[in-house]
Amino acid sequence: MPGFESLSIEILLWTCLVIAFAGFVQGALGLGFPLVATPFIALVTDMRTAVILVLLPCLAAVAANVLMSGSLRRALAEFWMMPIYMLIGAAIGTRLFVLAPEFPYALLLAGMIVFYLNLERLGRADWTVIRNHRQFFAAVFGVAAGMSEGTANIAAPPLLIYYLALGLTPALLVQALNMCFTVGKATQFATLATVGGVPAVQWMATLPLAVVATVTVVYGMRVRSRLHAEAYRMWLKRALLVMALILLCQYVYGLWLEK
Repeated sequence: MPGFESLSIEILLWTCLVIAFAGFVQGALGLGFPLVATPFIALVTDMRTAVILVLLPCLAAVAANVLMSGSLRRALAEFWMMPIYMLIGAAIGTRLFVLAPEFPYALLLAGMIVFYLNLERLGRADWTVIRNHRQFFAAVFGVAAGMSEGTANIAAPPLLIYYLALGLTPALLVQALNMCFTVGKATQFATLATVGGVPAVQWMATLPLAVVATVTVVYGMRVRSRLHAEAYRMWLKRALLVMALILLCQYVYGLWLEK
């Protein structure tokens, strides 16, 4: 990916707008930056360029969420193992993807989200067993999140389902989520920076976008601070529905390309 000087003014403006909106979503919900930014930037660039443009702004947005959501002490004390479980799951998921790349992982994840949302809607969800055995289910959902990252490139749904079942406060939920996201994105950055063939000058070119993302995250967090806990949970469930729809669209689009 060349530097900013190779991008047309139209692409540059579009990229800045997308990054700004993704940062706002990340601040308001505590998640969603790569899900929003990557596909919209890929509309005007190739996918590799989109991933490189998004990575450092996403890492900046995630870090801002962690640092500005209050003390990390409780989140670290209760959920320090979740990033480790995710790394284990990501290794398993990546291996599965290599062995069976044609399996409809995105469709399976979308089905899981829809099943969960319908249990909630019908009032049939009783998460007492998760709350009573939270360490065991931390491993289950943490590994599942890593596997979904490795197969469908999205880790948030299993994490959200687990944290919502525990009834966490919005601030603690955001910190717990973004601890995992920070480890994942930092690992991705380290991999691309060392063996991905992306030179330092290209990463430096994305730093202005990281500033844009950080600024808009702050505005999004102000919106989140005005939401009551129940309203925040409602928006998170809507975000899960959007994720399921995006996964379904990706699956259908992939089938269309194969024809």
